[in-house]
Amino acid sequence: MRILLDENLPADLAAEFAGHEVATVTRLGWQGIKNRELLRRAQGRFDVLVTMDRNLEFQQNIAGFEVTILVLLAPSNRMVHLRPLVPAILTTLKTVRPGELRRVGA
Repeated sequence: MRILLDENLPADLAAEFAGHEVATVTRLGWQGIKNRELLRRAQGRFDVLVTMDRNLEFQQNIAGFEVTILVLLAPSNRMVHLRPLVPAILTTLKTVRPGELRRVGA
């Protein structure tokens, strides 16, 4: 699966997704891009966008894109808070469908 990590997530999180192709918004030079443009660029290039942006679903018509969005619900974007979510993220990746939004965490 081709995964894009949003700029609000640490690049170290990529190492937790062994067996998947992972890129970061920062590594691609896409930081600061508005959500709609980010989704447009991800279209066809990535299967999943992983983010902590809880407002994304209210700002964009998610169904208009084929990229699945995983919103991580954690106290912060520090690895100490994100690492416990990895098993649930990996499980969720097995059942996602294009154009849907899923939340992982509490």
